[in-house]
Amino acid sequence: MDLHAIWQGISNLIGEVPQSNLLIITVAAVAGSMIGTALARRNVVFGRFLATTSTLALAGILVLVVLQVARFNPRVDVAVPEFGLPEQTVAGDETRVKMAADGHYWIKASINGTTAPFLVDTGATLTAVSVATADRAGLKPRAGGVPVRISTANGTVSADLTTIDTLKFGNVKASGLDAVIAPNIGPTNVIGMNLLSRLASVRIEGETLILVPHHPQPVASQ
Repeated sequence: MDLHAIWQGISNLIGEVPQSNLLIITVAAVAGSMIGTALARRNVVFGRFLATTSTLALAGILVLVVLQVARFNPRVDVAVPEFGLPEQTVAGDETRVKMAADGHYWIKASINGTTAPFLVDTGATLTAVSVATADRAGLKPRAGGVPVRISTANGTVSADLTTIDTLKFGNVKASGLDAVIAPNIGPTNVIGMNLLSRLASVRIEGETLILVPHHPQPVASQ
């Protein structure tokens, strides 16, 4: 057991509490449960009510966190619009991307109507946007979202979850897509596997990346 890693994880979580309403509510619910249990042992009626309410709140928080994490897996299409978790869809037609001089595949995408460059990265779990791009596209941290830890060239950082209403590149259009607003990545934006895995195929022929959606169809213009 790596005690240093455990302590670091706890420290990171504590540091993120002020940044997340959900984490603040979680801390309050845990405190309420402990206080309520202590009062209930002294036969204080309010203590039982407080303990029960706090426990139900923790159960609800756990369900919400599980739903958010489950959305990272494209094979589990969880959509709860009432909780700010819309259906994630990827449609359109075949799109070909030529390899750039740096050996990577770059695309110009329209994110909520704002144009920005994106790196296609099959090693990235989530689509990520820089703080500057998020500001220009009007992206905001998801209310009730729990910050996630991501690895960047500058180390591991905390990033806020957000939702991209529309992301278009080539002949592909994604809607309701989960993404993270990633600090310390400079101007780089990344197309991750939470989008790519929703395509029928992603393959490379020579120096061309070919992206093919399920049931190809023309993308309607905005």
